[in-house]
Amino acid sequence: MSDVLVLCYHALSEAWDADLSVRPGVFERQLELLVSRGYRGATFTEAVRLAPRGKTVAVTFDDGFRSVLELALPILDRLELPATVFAVTGFAREDEGLALSWDGIDQWRGGPHDHELASLSWRELRGLADHGWEVGSHTCSHPHLPQVDDGRLRDELERSREACAEGMRRPCSSLAYPYGSVDARVVQAARDAGYDAAAALPARLHGRRRHEWPRAGIYHGDDLRRFGLKVSPVVRAARRLTALG
Repeated sequence: MSDVLVLCYHALSEAWDADLSVRPGVFERQLELLVSRGYRGATFTEAVRLAPRGKTVAVTFDDGFRSVLELALPILDRLELPATVFAVTGFAREDEGLALSWDGIDQWRGGPHDHELASLSWRELRGLADHGWEVGSHTCSHPHLPQVDDGRLRDELERSREACAEGMRRPCSSLAYPYGSVDARVVQAARDAGYDAAAALPARLHGRRRHEWPRAGIYHGDDLRRFGLKVSPVVRAARRLTALG
């Protein structure tokens, strides 16, 4: 039997109380729980394309927050788990990424947590890939893709894939849809742009299809009990049946 669980995180921080931020200690306990239950790690594309037998967990991070390198990497190394980062390519630079900025995080700019918006550079992302991680696209500017016209949709997907391949110096084959927003038109555009697999959120509208693969979104308020419910195979199966119904 195969149980493929894909998790979606964003940033880690000891002090930032944004919904997208998880405390490192909480993050560590969550993944320790899965490892203790027999889950083995894989990158997103490995998990989705190969569908390994047994229990598999793919840890993914959307946006490319620099805290992933500083705080998540040591924990994942200790647990011997790889991960996948989906980078918003418009903010990555060779040696130092720009501060991330879009609807949903802009309220943190200019305040005491402004530094939390720092993004990973291409050099840092290549270092993660050399470490066994996967780096994929999260578009160029993080728009709600179902709301943009066909021309911009094509540009966001194709240009970000090209930028990721150039910055990483290797092909880019995976995508995560910003905000988890996706519909049939966006899925077809992702296929047309050449992506082999794409990650969605939330799971409510998606079956286990390679270009709209469901992930469990993990957020600031998810204690270990709530996390346990989100990753439960029984709960996930029930949600898939509800979506298909």
